[in-house]
Amino acid sequence: FAELLLDKNLTELEREEYLKIIIEETNRLSKLATNTILLSRLSTQKIVTDMEEYDLSEQIRQCSIILSNRWLEKGIEFSCALPTVIYKGNRELMQHLWLNLISNAIDHTPKGGEIAISLEEKDTEIILNIADSGEGMDEETLKHVFDPYFQGDESRSSKGLGLGLAISKRICELCSGSIKAESALGEGSLFTITLGKLNVNKTGL
Repeated sequence: FAELLLDKNLTELEREEYLKIIIEETNRLSKLATNTILLSRLSTQKIVTDMEEYDLSEQIRQCSIILSNRWLEKGIEFSCALPTVIYKGNRELMQHLWLNLISNAIDHTPKGGEIAISLEEKDTEIILNIADSGEGMDEETLKHVFDPYFQGDESRSSKGLGLGLAISKRICELCSGSIKAESALGEGSLFTITLGKLNVNKTGL
């Protein structure tokens, strides 16, 4: 498309269309490169450093606000039940996790759909659920949804790069946690993240 722009016979409308395509593809490739580097780094990382105690519920709330333009544009009914939970971890890593998962839910929820986020603290663990009313996944897609570069059928491949959930899984593993997905075609999806007690300080002291 950059080569096509050299054609002096292009109309202004064609020129504008080609420029938009170049910008969109540049952004996509930039995100792909960034996520590939991040996944590569996380794959070789063995421990989590720069850990600190902070309000996990507030971080999730802020991530929801960061992405609010996207879910508001689609008219998605977005709800959060986020009691205060103090967590000890790496803020940057956890922000990647929440942004990836919330973004994934927005991508696969249709206009006028619903996304619900709930946070719960138990004696030994913290549990976060992200549920959406999207198209859901069949059994084969569900088996591979956390595999790097896996995008499933055409409807899913058009909405992402196939790295976000792989990165999310690796972050959970590094944090002594886990992530699982439940879904069925036409019934939406539920992602459950469990963080172990080793990273939890209930008193915040």
